[in-house]
Amino acid sequence: MASVDECRAALDKLGEQFGELDGETRSKHVVDRRLSCRITDLEVTFYGRIHQGGLDSFTQDPPADGRPAEVRIKISSDDLLAMVNGELDMAKALFGGRVKIDASLGDLLRLRKLL
Repeated sequence: MASVDECRAALDKLGEQFGELDGETRSKHVVDRRLSCRITDLEVTFYGRIHQGGLDSFTQDPPADGRPAEVRIKISSDDLLAMVNGELDMAKALFGGRVKIDASLGDLLRLRKLL
């Protein structure tokens, strides 16, 4: 089991990877959305936001305005690290039940293009 700090570092790395996407890909597939990432084995949730300018840093503090995340992800700490490090394919993890994403169909289709 990975630690909370390792998960935070993995989410930061995900933000860096997202920052490397070209502008055309972002403009086609990114819509401003609030994100939550529940690390199931640690029972901790990180909150962030994706938008045209990038992926904001994740924090354990819920949004101040109390609005719920439009995209909610549930994943174990080890699977998060493996996915961010390219050792776990997102599609296989989804179909295998290792990752759960609760989002609208449109958001799921957009995320598929980014991951």
